[in-house]
Amino acid sequence: MPLIETVAMDQTRADRAVLRARALLDAAVDAGREGRMPLQELADAVEMSAAHLQRLFTSIVGASPSVYLRSRRAESFRRALRDAGTVSAATFDAGYAASSRAYADATRHLGMTPSVYRRGGAGATIRWAATDTPLGRLVIGATSLGLCWVSLAASDDTLVGELTAEFPHATILHDAGDQLAPMLAAVNTRLRGERVVPDVAIDMQVTAFQQRVLDALIAIPFGETRSYSQIAAAIGKPGAARAVANVCATNRVAVVIPCHRVIHSDGSMSGYRWGNEIKKALLHVEGASLPRGEGAAPAAVRRRRTS
Repeated sequence: MPLIETVAMDQTRADRAVLRARALLDAAVDAGREGRMPLQELADAVEMSAAHLQRLFTSIVGASPSVYLRSRRAESFRRALRDAGTVSAATFDAGYAASSRAYADATRHLGMTPSVYRRGGAGATIRWAATDTPLGRLVIGATSLGLCWVSLAASDDTLVGELTAEFPHATILHDAGDQLAPMLAAVNTRLRGERVVPDVAIDMQVTAFQQRVLDALIAIPFGETRSYSQIAAAIGKPGAARAVANVCATNRVAVVIPCHRVIHSDGSMSGYRWGNEIKKALLHVEGASLPRGEGAAPAAVRRRRTS
């Protein structure tokens, strides 16, 4: 067998093993299994050495299996907070045996304690900063843990209004001391289409499905595109292309999580929350093939235009 075919087959097996491992971690969270899943147990289940699985999983998913499991359980806890009557009820609904562990995980992923999140961000602080770019006025928002908002807005006031709507009781402050300057520069670097960019910590509230989609978006190589159907298939939901499109349309940290790299299966371009011309510009500076024409925009983009 030619070497190139062997490498391709090995890569396919590796990808499948990682997808299987992630599915097992997801199932553990959905079943309310408390505690961590030992790496060796996970590796045995996918017939791979523990060290090899650790390296592949981290490379493909962007986090180690243990970090991914904690993140998923924190997401489950966050959803339970929305539905449960008390924080205690949400703790056990999400599969935690102790509230102390739930608070530790959720604070890491929410950027605020669970009870504060339930109260619309009461007591939390979100800082914002802005700068001019070739593509328009760039505005970012961040908690103490990471980036939670990226927007190309007509005015700085637009950002403040959107952040206030998301966290109506949070304290929204202008970054007068330039604490966000490195993060603002890192986002601007991405707008310029540079291949090597600084890491940016992200602090967002997303569902388990949204997290899988966002992971798949991050995995799209620089200078390439994928279709909504390909992303849906990659996360094991081949019939969810429309739902994937809406996740892209509501991505709060666009460019950092590159939803602009997703197009329709026929090669046409769907609506982009900042407009298709900016989407074309982002693909152009990355050296990606430009879409052919324009297709139907995701429902979330259509709602945004009429709101």
